[in-house]
Amino acid sequence: MKNFLLIIITCMMLNACTTTQVTTFQQLGGQTKVEEIVDNFITEIEFDPMMYTFFKDSNIDRFREKLSEHICMQTGGPCEYTGDKMEQVHAGMNISESAYNHSVDLFIDAMTKADIPHSIQNKVLATMIHTRDKMIYR
Repeated sequence: MKNFLLIIITCMMLNACTTTQVTTFQQLGGQTKVEEIVDNFITEIEFDPMMYTFFKDSNIDRFREKLSEHICMQTGGPCEYTGDKMEQVHAGMNISESAYNHSVDLFIDAMTKADIPHSIQNKVLATMIHTRDKMIYR
């Protein structure tokens, strides 16, 4: 009986060691959902007069690609971000805190339209908040 309990405890410990951590990227639904969020976000920007002014001269295909890479990487996906540094991208835009917060609201709307649960949205936002200081008032 003692040996049997030892075997059970050992199996339980080994099982606990082999449990894999699910990334936020996986919880989102992978690359397909990331792309849906990005497409939704671009649509949100397109119909928002304040945000559109920041993007009107942008290469939207490049923006789509780099934002997808960035979200994928930041949420633990298999992507590598190959774009410019946030400070370089936003240099000269003089994005106010209000405009930044508004863009976050639009991003949340984009995730909601992609049927991302609020708990996962919060995880995504937590992975991206560090970019704030690299974007505003540049």
